[in-house]
Amino acid sequence: MEITNVLEYEAIAKEKLPKMVYDYYASGAEDQWTLQENRNAFSKILFRPRILIDVSKIDMTTAVLGFKISMPIMIAPTAMQKMAHPEGEYATARAASAAGTIMTLSSWATSSVEEVASTGPGIRFFQLYVCKDRNVVVQLMRRAERAGFKAIVLTVDTPRLGRREADIKNRFNLPPYLTLKNFEGLDIGKIERTNDSGLASYVAGQVDRSLSWKDVKWLQTITHLPILVKGVLTAEDAGLSVQAGAAGIIVSNHGARQLDYAPATIMALEEVVKAAQGRVPVFLDGGVRRGTDVFKALALGASGIFIGRPVLFSLAADGEAGVKKVLQMLRDEFELTMALSGCRSLNEITRDHIVTPWDPPRLAPRL
Repeated sequence: MEITNVLEYEAIAKEKLPKMVYDYYASGAEDQWTLQENRNAFSKILFRPRILIDVSKIDMTTAVLGFKISMPIMIAPTAMQKMAHPEGEYATARAASAAGTIMTLSSWATSSVEEVASTGPGIRFFQLYVCKDRNVVVQLMRRAERAGFKAIVLTVDTPRLGRREADIKNRFNLPPYLTLKNFEGLDIGKIERTNDSGLASYVAGQVDRSLSWKDVKWLQTITHLPILVKGVLTAEDAGLSVQAGAAGIIVSNHGARQLDYAPATIMALEEVVKAAQGRVPVFLDGGVRRGTDVFKALALGASGIFIGRPVLFSLAADGEAGVKKVLQMLRDEFELTMALSGCRSLNEITRDHIVTPWDPPRLAPRL
């Protein structure tokens, strides 16, 4: 069967993966309202395409924290990718490098920072959860630096793990043949088997619930790498992120896996962008499945987007080739959206190219 869009990979992954693994990747918190809304919210934003513009040449290149990439479409951190495919994070890293874009490696990866670095050249970020044991944090940061990672993506929306009922029903555990590779040698690389969600028990025991803005500043004293704050949904926290020295902000609701009835990220984006006031770049993850979604995010002020589940599902379906195809399809759709909207470069994508449900009525222009 010819795959023609990113959404088709999920059905293939559902057939191929064990139920426990598919549910872990696919599910959201509680009623999963935010999970649906992450997608549905994009459909409420319409285009105002401009015509009769020479779009014979289109430039999608951009720079993120000074690193030039081929398009504003990057890979978000997702845990335990070897549950999807034996090559896991290796395949994702190679696909991202081939596409000329950034991969973010999860703290909870089934491949270590050193192993991912060994796949060859590429621009890679490292996602960090701050553990109670700060010595563990220092060790992880040092290893990411030595392995050539270029930035730290600090996840800040997880003082406790959201209630993912599918994981509780399935008694989710990392399969025994896999391990959290970044924690090997730190004596915290195995998840305890419990009657509840094993992952919930494990993360609850390790992630520091006391994490606060002072820790964002502390991290800057132990690394020279720029820090992106991931999990911002409000203007207030955008302002505090800038004050704390963040190099960038990722508008994220953790793939709708944390607080249900949090807003869709595309709905929260503009508020955060306005609060950042251009002082740092703002990015978005959550619900992106089409090139049209990428365009809408950029029109609302994002400097780029990250994709998570499309990587996992395409990895499960077809390994490295699947992830490459997802990146290529999104790139092609985004380029087409730019052309049909009359935009030749990213800086030509403006707020005037879209209409949102919260826009005031437009006055007809005087001719």
